[in-house]
Amino acid sequence: MPRRASACRTRSSNLVSDDAYTTEETQSRVRGYLILGLAAVSVGFHMYLIFSGLIPNLISRPLHMALALPWVFVFAKTENPIERITGWIMAAFGIAICFYIALNENALGEQYGYLAGTVQMIMAAALIVIVLEMARRAISWPLPLVAVIVLAYGMFGEYVPGEFGHPGLPWASLFGNLTIAEAGFWGPLTGVSVNVVAVFVILGAVLNAGEAGQGFMNLAIAVAGRLRAGAAKVSVLASALFGSLSGSASANVASTGAVTLPAMKRLGYPPSLAAAVEAVASSGGQIMPPLMGAGAFVMVELLGVPYTDIMAAALLPALLFFFAVWVGVDGFAKRTDLRAMDTSEQPDRRTLLITGLFFAVPFAVLLERLFIGGYTPQYASAVAIAVSIVLLAFNAEGTFSIPMWARRFADALVNAAGQIATVASIILCAGIVIGVLQMTGLGVKVTSTIIALSGGELWAALLLTALACLILGMEVPTTAAYVICVSVTGPALEELGLPLLHAHLFVFWFALLSTITPPVCGTVFIAAGMADAPWLRVAGVAMRLGLGLYLIPLAFVANPALIALKTDPVMALLAMIKIGIALWLLSLALIAARPIWQRAIACAAGLALMFLLPISVT
Repeated sequence: MPRRASACRTRSSNLVSDDAYTTEETQSRVRGYLILGLAAVSVGFHMYLIFSGLIPNLISRPLHMALALPWVFVFAKTENPIERITGWIMAAFGIAICFYIALNENALGEQYGYLAGTVQMIMAAALIVIVLEMARRAISWPLPLVAVIVLAYGMFGEYVPGEFGHPGLPWASLFGNLTIAEAGFWGPLTGVSVNVVAVFVILGAVLNAGEAGQGFMNLAIAVAGRLRAGAAKVSVLASALFGSLSGSASANVASTGAVTLPAMKRLGYPPSLAAAVEAVASSGGQIMPPLMGAGAFVMVELLGVPYTDIMAAALLPALLFFFAVWVGVDGFAKRTDLRAMDTSEQPDRRTLLITGLFFAVPFAVLLERLFIGGYTPQYASAVAIAVSIVLLAFNAEGTFSIPMWARRFADALVNAAGQIATVASIILCAGIVIGVLQMTGLGVKVTSTIIALSGGELWAALLLTALACLILGMEVPTTAAYVICVSVTGPALEELGLPLLHAHLFVFWFALLSTITPPVCGTVFIAAGMADAPWLRVAGVAMRLGLGLYLIPLAFVANPALIALKTDPVMALLAMIKIGIALWLLSLALIAARPIWQRAIACAAGLALMFLLPISVT
């Protein structure tokens, strides 16, 4: 009898265990279907906007936020049970408020940014809190903290003494402009996120889901693998190619670094050099056309110029940056006798050709639609997405597979929706800062202060702006740092005589500095961790390799022709050659193992060539 009872208990225990396993498996499957379904809705919505004509901003932009909320609050991994519960609550309330705004856009538009009644006031305050927490969970606390400080200034700035105070804003107007008007959350910045950035994020996700990334890597290995320090130069080329697609320094390090860092360490490269090469090259991806990350699309909106103009202006400086990194790598190679990659690691011609087509065909379609067809960036990207989706059905061997296509397409949908949500979190939170700056006039006051501190001298103002970008970039992502800095310093630089395009590109470049400059240097931390190297030593090498990030923005201010490729290509190419020689000399001064007097001469000659012989447009 006891034995039978024990057996019954064992069977019962097994049944419970099996039931629990089945339940857990079912829940996981349901969650997977839910994630995939929402991803399809998010991607489908943003693709639909390209072809649907004009949809009111107070409909499309709140729906954009509503689709982003679950990815940050519900689907993001967290071990904290309180965060899981509050995440569901905030997502539910946020979605409800966004749908309320979209459904009542006509009535809310007639309120002209002024909240009516206690219910609207509570909803607006709740939406602000949700956006702040959304940004905190997506990108950590620094940007939300900046937004909270600026929001507090908007609420209580009337009590600030002196010229930095403001007359006071009714809270119904302050909160209303942020939440129910086409400013703040639903302003032009969010419009860029909805209509442009999301589409290019989808393109990048689809390409990454297939063989395009391997195609980039194979091309880089074929071109640079046989050269001195071949693995490091492969990293430079691969990061330039991949970064032009992803526009994210962190994603660039994680993807290309997974291949190049082990290769460099296997060939005997010092770990600090390997990590520094990957960190610097990956940071440069954000300034490499044709995609350049979210910041470039924000620039299009703020400047009101075609995206092709931004691409043309950014191309030569970006090439110079990677040239400077290449020269620096070669200098380190001579000092430490770094050898080339083994011939066995080189891709054969057939593999190179097939994998190359996976990125060459979509890129060719994108550029043809942009430059020859004359279509908008959104439409050109949509056509490239369609081509890329078809290519997902083929692998590097040229084999066609529908099940493989389905898996890759599902991965692309999920990755795209998650990345769209991250960008939305940044842009929406930055909208608080921009909205309050506009309502209080604080941006004008900061501009006046910069002009006063610089004594009316452009170069002094540029150095102050560079310092501000570096400090802010340590705390917030590149796009947010660029938006905030250019909002307060751009008018000052323009007033001192710098063309607006130059000012925006200058700020955008310096917003990248924090990716390799201590104490924050995000890409350095990631690369150092992957290479198992001391991060401070990696940062020291990265700053020497990343010389271009520090000097090229100053160079195209001193030599305006460098960014005039579209209007004056001859002078632009002459400026590129001159600045390239200067960067080569400066790299020798910083890296080459030569006597100190030779390095000093090289440094002086490089600086003189870069700044004392300016090349302007004809």
